Amino acid sequence: MTEGKVIGLVEKAYGMLPLGSIKPLGWLRQQLQVQADGLSGHIDGFWDDLGPDNQWFGGDKEGWERGPYYADGVLPLAYLLDDERLKDKAQKWVEAFLSGQQENGWIGPRQGLLGARTYPEYDPWPVFIVFKVLTQYHEATGDERVVPVMLDFCRYLEGALLERPLESWAKFRWGDFLLSLHWLYERTQEDWLLELGERIRHQGYDWQEHFTNFRYQRKQTNIALEHHVVNNAMGLKTPGVWYRQSRGESDRKAVYIGIDNLDRFHGQVTGVFTGDEHLAGKNPSQGTELCAVVEYMFSLEQLVSILGAPNLADRLERIAFNALPATFTPDMWAHQYDQQVNQVICNVAEREWSNGPDANIFGLEPNFGCCTANMHQGWPKFVSSLWMRAPQHGLAAVTYGPSQVTARVGESGQEVSIVEETDYPFDETIVFTIQTARAVTFPLSLRIPSWAQGATLTLPDGEVQSLACQSFYTLTREWRPGDRLVLVLPMEIETERRYQGSVAISRGPLVYSLKIGESWKHIGGVQPHADWEVYPTTSWNYGLIVDTDNPSRSIKINKKAVGQMPFSPEGAPIELKIMGRLVPEWQLEANWAGTIPQSPTRSKERTERLTLIPYGCTNLRVTEFPLLLE
Repeated sequence: MTEGKVIGLVEKAYGMLPLGSIKPLGWLRQQLQVQADGLSGHIDGFWDDLGPDNQWFGGDKEGWERGPYYADGVLPLAYLLDDERLKDKAQKWVEAFLSGQQENGWIGPRQGLLGARTYPEYDPWPVFIVFKVLTQYHEATGDERVVPVMLDFCRYLEGALLERPLESWAKFRWGDFLLSLHWLYERTQEDWLLELGERIRHQGYDWQEHFTNFRYQRKQTNIALEHHVVNNAMGLKTPGVWYRQSRGESDRKAVYIGIDNLDRFHGQVTGVFTGDEHLAGKNPSQGTELCAVVEYMFSLEQLVSILGAPNLADRLERIAFNALPATFTPDMWAHQYDQQVNQVICNVAEREWSNGPDANIFGLEPNFGCCTANMHQGWPKFVSSLWMRAPQHGLAAVTYGPSQVTARVGESGQEVSIVEETDYPFDETIVFTIQTARAVTFPLSLRIPSWAQGATLTLPDGEVQSLACQSFYTLTREWRPGDRLVLVLPMEIETERRYQGSVAISRGPLVYSLKIGESWKHIGGVQPHADWEVYPTTSWNYGLIVDTDNPSRSIKINKKAVGQMPFSPEGAPIELKIMGRLVPEWQLEANWAGTIPQSPTRSKERTERLTLIPYGCTNLRVTEFPLLLE
């Protein structure tokens, strides 16, 4: 884009719906309730960093990113559950943000504190998060105070950046602010906002170049913000967000190149990439920080909206249904800082990562409290992205889960609701029912995942249509009250060769892991918000006997009813039965599962029947296995 010449924004492929348009149902609502009953709904009552003495409330405790992070998750959680208690919690933060604006436009504490640590004065990074909170809040409530407060801060920043360019975290996370600038521009049409966008683009880190000419191809042993795992998870969306303003094809392509490069050099079977603080290679014993999981999800949610690519939504589901739930205890009262794809022990011990020895225990604040504050956005924002606006006044089912969406559609802007009934991702069938006062014509788009070979859609009149995978299937017709669609997404068992030739098993969006016996040891804190080590009580060092060309011949599927806590070892709705043998030479090394023996390999141990459950249901697990020769 030529500097000083404002030509507007590229229209999004799919538009985000206002917070509250989508309501979770079934197991998904129960999962949000589990979250509300756990840390998310109670943490401000005992964690000083979010308590009444926080600097954002005028106190002297932490006043940097943690309050905004928490509000960014608890606010959508509150409105999705329509929970007045949680709404009151969120409102306290919103009022602090709105009333904390100074005469010059700055919002919040002048200088953030975190224990003995102080941050630079007028660091804009925490306000970037505040803007994310305020945009959601405005869409949910229409509060007229929001837009003027945001504009006043933008005017402040417009002048401040002339004297002090972006630095530190704000320099790398400018894409989050650009999202809010574009949101403001679409509501005000004030061209200077896009000019401010150009300024932060020129001062910010060049993520397009970073991902296109990727230099960090090995495990990083030094400390630098360029290869910080959370920065990369946030940065993935930045070229796509900037593409709306630049219209540059290289910006759009950089998103896909970046995902490919992170997969190639650091990718894990769960869809995330390693980073036990910094990019760490492909060994499944390396960790991934929880903040990176929820921020990668947020990046993908925004990128699906902007670019409309179905494979981005496939990736979003892969992370949401695997990496997200696995890093919490089933009741969501404790979390890990780092999760591992091969996680066979969680204890306080030195490991080959740049985080502390407690980074993989389950607790209130393992290693560092950023994830304690930031983890809350994962499930709520996923629910808020299940459905989006589609072209020609339609609706698009972008990702799947039991829900109800209500929106205005068609040329007339008639309100309709669509009820989505399903146990997906644990089941293949999704039923949509149209609820409308009278017939209305609009396009309905359904995402067909890349793995869903043989997908079918049964229309209201009984006609069955075959659908191509890795696409959005759009059906434009006159919809009548009570019209019913049945989508079937066949989930075939698939294998993937991974690190050291190992093998991983998936079925649909779910990855499967060895079910390991667990012994939990309380090591600190007051229950339920306590710290825990987890030790294996059964063997974990197995290899698999599987026909990689036809894995269904080697694996039996057992299905159970979806219960109140499906993401738990006991509540796993699906089990896979497969044969394997112990691999004695594969042992603990440096306090984690040692390097996987190069596969295929052999074992002389007796053959045993093993149980695999969804990765998100596990606390201890092996997910990338040695592949055994029979």
